[in-house]
Amino acid sequence: MRLVVAAVFASVVLLSGCSSKPKQEVVERSTVETMYETAQTYLDVGRFAEAAQVLTSMNTRYPFGPYTQQVQLDLIYALYKIGDQDKALSQIDRFLQLNSNHADLDYVRYMRGLVYQQAESSMFQDMFGVDRSDRSPLYAQRAFDEFRELVRLYPNSAYAADAQARMLGLSSRLAQYDLHVAEYYFRRGAFLAAANRAKKVVESHPGVPEQKQALELMVKSYHEMGLEQQSEDARVLLEKNFG
Repeated sequence: MRLVVAAVFASVVLLSGCSSKPKQEVVERSTVETMYETAQTYLDVGRFAEAAQVLTSMNTRYPFGPYTQQVQLDLIYALYKIGDQDKALSQIDRFLQLNSNHADLDYVRYMRGLVYQQAESSMFQDMFGVDRSDRSPLYAQRAFDEFRELVRLYPNSAYAADAQARMLGLSSRLAQYDLHVAEYYFRRGAFLAAANRAKKVVESHPGVPEQKQALELMVKSYHEMGLEQQSEDARVLLEKNFG
């Protein structure tokens, strides 16, 4: 009799365990959907810090599921909007590593360019209200390279046109730094180094207004070295492009 009772009890426990599992999955699914809807509401009204908190929680608690990749994409955007560049870049790198064939890779690369550009502008301008073209353009170069890679890999992307426009502004920033270095060399009598750095501006940054100043510096540097033909060539190019 004891054996029969034990068997019946075991069966009840087993059945109750099986029936509770689907209920738990339904509850979790409902929780995920509610959290995601909450995050979307925060994003829609511009409450990006709150959105980032909810999305981070989802990303940690539910790393696998139907919302996983979209949660990660939304989290990248939210972190960018609140200016948390380190976490945004970490999320971007992780997404690219785990989703090498995702349909939105052009968007992810575009966001990485935006984050680098944000880091470039916030380093001094946002903190101190100054524009220092003499400081290292590390993040500007990374942003430029990222946008250039986006355009190369995804020329038909919806983000390609904006990436190209941003590249022009970043190219001007990089040219300003090279000009600052070239002028530094010129003031110290390193005329060859000054001419070469100014020449880099002309060759590497087409279409930026800093080219005029670079050509003027080439004219003066070559003249100081007694290289009159090179100085004249730079002068002709200067007059041809800038009157």
